[in-house]
Amino acid sequence: IKFLPLFDRVLVERLVAETVTKGGIMLPEKAQGKVLQATVVAVGPGSVTQKGNVLPVSVKVGEKVLLPEYGGTKVSLDDKDYFLFRDGDILGKYVE
Repeated sequence: IKFLPLFDRVLVERLVAETVTKGGIMLPEKAQGKVLQATVVAVGPGSVTQKGNVLPVSVKVGEKVLLPEYGGTKVSLDDKDYFLFRDGDILGKYVE
């Protein structure tokens, strides 16, 4: 991707919503829950303090994160939809 977020922003790609239940029942779009999990695609360098120090972003490219239900800015790159969040808005990351 040729997009680098600025400051403490993080570009993520949401995981795809489940369209079939474990029992094999097809779910209509309205019944599908909003996917709150995403993969980090790109991160900015971090926020700058008043003294000029850079605070690095807390997530890295490739990590799986938990997003808030609302928020983020939708960005379309190469016909794919991504979302831009601030580092502080991300609720947590999944550790294996």
